Amino acid sequence: MQVKIKKLHPDAKVPTYGSAGAACFDICALKGGAVPFCGRSAIFETGLAFEVPEGYALMAYNRSGHGIKHGVRLSNLVGILDSDYRGQLLVRLHNDGPDTYQVQDGERVIQAMIVPVPKVEFVVVDELGETERGTGGLGSTGR
Repeated sequence: MQVKIKKLHPDAKVPTYGSAGAACFDICALKGGAVPFCGRSAIFETGLAFEVPEGYALMAYNRSGHGIKHGVRLSNLVGILDSDYRGQLLVRLHNDGPDTYQVQDGERVIQAMIVPVPKVEFVVVDELGETERGTGGLGSTGR
């Protein structure tokens, strides 16, 4: 699959896969900056716009190293870039850690994948099919 991207700045980096088996590709911040400590956040430009094919979406996720090592995460936890959006992909990082995290120019800040998005039709019914779990929720299947 080909995904068209537009570099909105000459220093923007084209996304890359970190290894042959990587499920996601890495997206970098155009310019670095501080993500202040203790519950604060900062927005970073990627300098990229994507043309996600119709019927697909770009799903953006935290980089595990940011979360595990530094307490930094994507502020909305999962970012979704719809196929009809053509603006710049922005990244808002949130810092849950005790120290300010410094993003470097060109640093990998999120990982993303392109996934199919089926269009569904909702049908109102009087009854739903039975399952073993039924209506049990919130811990009903164990701890």
